[in-house]
Amino acid sequence: MLSPSVDRLIRIALEEDIGPGDVNTNATIAPGTMARAELVAKEEFVLAGIDIARRVFEILDARIAFEALSKDGQAVRRGEVLAWLKGDAASLLQGERVALNLLQRLSGVATLTARFVRETAGTGATVVDTRKTTPGLRALEKYAVRIGGGGNHRMALYDGVLIKENHIAAAGGIAMAVSRARRHVPHTLKIEIEVRDQAEVAEALTAGADILLLDNMDLAQLRAAVELVAGRAVTEASGGVNLETVRAIAETGVDLISVGALTHSYRSVDISMLFA
Repeated sequence: MLSPSVDRLIRIALEEDIGPGDVNTNATIAPGTMARAELVAKEEFVLAGIDIARRVFEILDARIAFEALSKDGQAVRRGEVLAWLKGDAASLLQGERVALNLLQRLSGVATLTARFVRETAGTGATVVDTRKTTPGLRALEKYAVRIGGGGNHRMALYDGVLIKENHIAAAGGIAMAVSRARRHVPHTLKIEIEVRDQAEVAEALTAGADILLLDNMDLAQLRAAVELVAGRAVTEASGGVNLETVRAIAETGVDLISVGALTHSYRSVDISMLFA
């Protein structure tokens, strides 16, 4: 996850927070003051993003020492020390909020994803994310989904064909949309299409779609669609998915369950940086 694009994101976040100078720290901390700090979990959660937090401080001040005591994917307890840091006190304070903002959000995504994955255990269905991500944080949030045990749907508009109702309407129907997609995309890309009832399932199968997005179907409709598909395409349930419904949806036999909530309705976990 440490890439030039992540570095750009971190630099933008630091610039947003520090601006032309940290008047608060400059007014209260003597230059050259050294300090040691700890990142502390204030609740139980699944950790994600510890190396992103490290990178924040590396970019801000390469002299800061950062030792992670927990790994991404680890279930941490309240009061657990996740990492310790040592270096210039002003640099620690200036990087604190950006590092915590990212770490808290990514851990929130991983924690929510892990809950959905636990609910579907043993069914054979895979919980996947969507493009409903925080602008600018997509790569990181999708990474956190993987850390939580989920899978990734397409990253963006460039790496997968997902023909939805507006595409179908503009293209002139399911068959026409799939046919045009086949002519224009390489054979290495799967073609997925949204369907709303059994008639559209049958039409999409005849058209040769690889994946069927079963949109807002009830449990009986999902079971009927899975039976009709009979393994000829991958089935993905979408719509009406939450922690109370996901188990029953998984038990209909669908292959995938896409959950927008993983990246748009998660709660940031509680982590503090405390000077020791």
